[in-house]
Amino acid sequence: MPLKDLPPDSRPREKLLSRGPQALSDAELLAVLLRTGIKGMGVLQLATELISLPPPSSTDPTIREPSPGSTARGFSGISALLQASADDLRRIKGLGPAKRAELMAVLELSRRAMAEQLSARTVFDSPQVVKHYLKLHLSGRMHEVFAVLFLDGQHRLIAMEEMFQGTLTQASVYPREVVKRALHHHAAAVILAHNHPSGNTRPSQADVQLTRQLSASLALVDVRVLDHLVVGVGEVLSMAESGDM
Repeated sequence: MPLKDLPPDSRPREKLLSRGPQALSDAELLAVLLRTGIKGMGVLQLATELISLPPPSSTDPTIREPSPGSTARGFSGISALLQASADDLRRIKGLGPAKRAELMAVLELSRRAMAEQLSARTVFDSPQVVKHYLKLHLSGRMHEVFAVLFLDGQHRLIAMEEMFQGTLTQASVYPREVVKRALHHHAAAVILAHNHPSGNTRPSQADVQLTRQLSASLALVDVRVLDHLVVGVGEVLSMAESGDM
């Protein structure tokens, strides 16, 4: 249904202004950003198509094929859409340069806002911010990414670096490179993080072994490993909290 045919208080923009953003669904918030639909598809339908979850038989957890009669190629949730590359977004009919730029800008603003919080106070005062920050960086990726948060003596964020990609094992993550970057940043501590594209946040035995190896290597230069976080599609697991390190 076109937005003009909806009651004024049901239109996403008017609803947001009168009731606040919490009152809107993911699709409605996305529709506010997109503003207009495409030929044969209203903006709300386009937004819904873009973030609808794939059917259980789908072999790709991130990108969804169009439904019958649809012209959009969607993603498995709002996180996967915002994590999409410029090339991924360019392939979606209805997302012109302006809309693509807005989606990427929203994600980057969120990242920077959370980085400011983590730079201003100890990470132990904001564990949920750390998890949300990592979800924005790593959730929805189609391949594994290993990242390190470098922290100062007060455990405030100095920098985050994505250091390795691909299938992460002890053989593909090089401790000497992590140690080198920790010394470069004059870090006193680090938080390790990687994503599981499957969405399952349960640490593997390889994850546990890798954490121990990196902890031992960093201890030689007096840098502590505070945690290792595993990022899934909708949640983040702390190996320190789960007793896996």
